[in-house]
Amino acid sequence: MEIRSVTLFSDPALPCAAAHSFFEDARQTFSVPVQSARVALPPFPEWWPGHEGAVAYATALAHHWGEAGADYLSVGPVQLRHDEGWLAMLPEILGVADMIFASAEVADQSGRIDLSRAAAVARVIQAASTKQPDGFGNLYFTALANCPPGSPFFPVAYHDGGSPGFALAAQAADLALAAVIGAATLEEARRRLVKTIEEEAERLGEAARRLEEAHALTYRGIDFSLAPFPDPKNSLGAALEALGIPAVGAAGSLFAAAFVTEAIDRARFPRCGFSGLMLPVLEDGVLAARAADGTLSVGDLLTYAAVCGVGLDTIPLPGAISVESLTAILLDVAALAVRLNKPLTARLMPLPGLETGDPVTFDFPYFADSRVMNVAGDGLSGLLARGATISLRTLRDPSPPLSAADTG
Repeated sequence: MEIRSVTLFSDPALPCAAAHSFFEDARQTFSVPVQSARVALPPFPEWWPGHEGAVAYATALAHHWGEAGADYLSVGPVQLRHDEGWLAMLPEILGVADMIFASAEVADQSGRIDLSRAAAVARVIQAASTKQPDGFGNLYFTALANCPPGSPFFPVAYHDGGSPGFALAAQAADLALAAVIGAATLEEARRRLVKTIEEEAERLGEAARRLEEAHALTYRGIDFSLAPFPDPKNSLGAALEALGIPAVGAAGSLFAAAFVTEAIDRARFPRCGFSGLMLPVLEDGVLAARAADGTLSVGDLLTYAAVCGVGLDTIPLPGAISVESLTAILLDVAALAVRLNKPLTARLMPLPGLETGDPVTFDFPYFADSRVMNVAGDGLSGLLARGATISLRTLRDPSPPLSAADTG
């Protein structure tokens, strides 16, 4: 395993020297490689100077945090409580200096889903897809549904505005694969995975607590979401298939996803963020291959999100996909997040000039080759297309259940 990110949660005014010292130590403290140092700020509508000159300000911000030692910067989300006008600047600032990430809510933590805001976020996705020839702009953006602050993974990461702290994001799909291979029973595979997670978390935690003491920053835990990498030994798809399903997307995949997620739930460690199953299509060689051959669909991934974590991530979509179809996907993710009261995201990547089934190739070490995935339907109409804010969170009826006589 490796550490995908050491993420610092801070307000924008943290002195550059303090951040630089922390990041410098963080890169040397852990016994496993640290791939990146990142900083996550509070929701940007609360501190950004205004709508004018957004690119210039974003460039200066990226330079400042780059000088402080950060590889990537999240400026946080436009939340439902913020004016929709803040969304307009996002396509311009995403990926400034190959560094800036952002997000936007379609459902908040109180259970509200805003259908009009989902359509506005879909327009951001569509606009961002055209800012770079290969559609790479949406790597830097995700839609949020019921996501609290404090997750160290990007683009979801943002700060709660309190005292500064840090958390770790693990790249640990290889732990799941190693636990399954050679196990004689499901119980043994689960025990091996739980034990390995706890041992690795304790080892990382000891180093993190030294950082906490040295820099007076609160250690907020580990997101052990078993993030993959495109090579075969770091594939979460390979781990699921090693359990005994013929291919991710085939019958039995939902059980396999739930099994691995439940093992993460059993493990004892200071957790934060999702700490669940992460299934980013383009970041996992096996998932990318199953999407390419049509075995794995967007609908399958939505189903797995009900029993694991994260939602839809790095999904290659047709470049001409409509705002209406993107909105429909976002509302499905929001519904799952609210009904199940769990955080979910949607990082959707329309690819200009490509249609369903076309090959997808990026010159990017974190992405595997795949094909553009199909989206069923033409979007929304009727009541769903009119826009509204509504809660789908379950309200428990305090009245007693009906008797057989009452129901006839």
